[in-house]
Amino acid sequence: MIQIETLVAFFVYLVFLLAIGWFYYKRTVSIEGYILGGRGLGSWVTALSAQASDMSGWLLMGLPGAVYLGGLNEAWIAIGLFLGTVLNWIFVSARLRVYTKQTETLTLSSFFESRFHDPTGLLRIGSSIIILLFFTIYSSSGLVAAGKLFESIFHINYDVAVISGAVVIVAYTFLGGFSAVCWTDFFQGALMFFAIIVVPAMGVADNGGVSVIEATMHAKNIATGLFHTGTGELLSITAIISTMAWGLGYFGQPHILTRFMGIRSVKELPKATIIAVVWVFISLSAAVVVGMVAIPMFDGLTGGDQEKVFIYMISKLFNPWVGGILLAAILSAIMSTIDSQLLVSSSALTEDLYKKLFRRDASQKELVLVGRLCVLIISVIALYMALNPNNTILGLVAYAWGGFGAAFGPVVLFALFSKKTTWQSALAGMLVGTLVLIVWKQAGLGSMMYEIVPGFVANLVTILLVNLVVPQHNDEILREFDRMKAGLNED
Repeated sequence: MIQIETLVAFFVYLVFLLAIGWFYYKRTVSIEGYILGGRGLGSWVTALSAQASDMSGWLLMGLPGAVYLGGLNEAWIAIGLFLGTVLNWIFVSARLRVYTKQTETLTLSSFFESRFHDPTGLLRIGSSIIILLFFTIYSSSGLVAAGKLFESIFHINYDVAVISGAVVIVAYTFLGGFSAVCWTDFFQGALMFFAIIVVPAMGVADNGGVSVIEATMHAKNIATGLFHTGTGELLSITAIISTMAWGLGYFGQPHILTRFMGIRSVKELPKATIIAVVWVFISLSAAVVVGMVAIPMFDGLTGGDQEKVFIYMISKLFNPWVGGILLAAILSAIMSTIDSQLLVSSSALTEDLYKKLFRRDASQKELVLVGRLCVLIISVIALYMALNPNNTILGLVAYAWGGFGAAFGPVVLFALFSKKTTWQSALAGMLVGTLVLIVWKQAGLGSMMYEIVPGFVANLVTILLVNLVVPQHNDEILREFDRMKAGLNED
């Protein structure tokens, strides 16, 4: 039976999101405004939108589900992600903001081409294709999460649930572009933070305290510590590295990196870093607690249903009004990532392929229109993939996250910290890293080691080797690199 209060809370929230999209629709007149919001974000919006777009539905559904099944061992995912977040904000954010402004580039693909002075366009085209490939998979994971959420709450057909969520997300991304996405992500990040704190706190109290949770985990042979399995066996170093390796993905995630590119000034970044790090530490810790609290509350959840424990907890612990708000937080987590992914994918098609290959003299109005049409095209493909209800959120996210980390992570780091890296090195590393990741995954080796590790290492080693064979002789690149470092103190 659908609670009218829950329906009202959802309806008001969705109308609010669409209103933000409409507000920025009339104010978005240039492609820079549509893709990067005119580089005018403040520290709070940058921080919360970056983390909200990062965490997505898997924070409130995928990660708690993994902990519910595997116990505290799965917390290594959270630890790796926290370390990756911190390193990304400290070492990547400022340099990327200055360098992309200096090179007047709006997307990661265009930045690679301009930064390395690639005369062939292969870096831009190759990275654009990789972005489209993995973001289609990533976006479909969010639509799967939306389908499971709507299916659980409103007891409607899964396909209808997926399509309903897609319509709202596409609408405000289509209308408002980057500014609408970032401002909705700001509010969504705040709502997610509230929900992820309140729900596990109530769950612990309802279960009778930590001791009851721990006793139940022991009884079910579920790990209660970081270093041992539920049966008492020592967790292998390989397993820990494989799980923590999620953190490597941060250096190559286009939807997070664009937030660094869109901030108003480098001077805003220290404050934004503190906000983001505090948010992600508390949110990841609370998500792990949600999974543990769910163990004594619900029995026998498998086959993807374990990813609904947060939904079940809200329905059990809260009245319909509060529950409606908290369930909207899950929708926030889902939407805050898909909208970013759709926008980056649209940017790759519009700025990096359409403009550069077909219409170099295209007007700003035309590019904004093409960008909006690309959002629709990518959404339809992701929607088709999401209509398989057997997909798990964490499984889809893991593949896409690993893909970006293996393809772009080392390239971004070398672009920002090595003046000696050539375009040939960057291209070879990107292609080898992507190929190794896909082959590793398709060969079924992901259960032995998360595919991001061999892909990332292969990319890094390839860049180093090619740098030895094809050394950097372009003096202009060296001067640009030095200007970037000087700009860190001048912006």
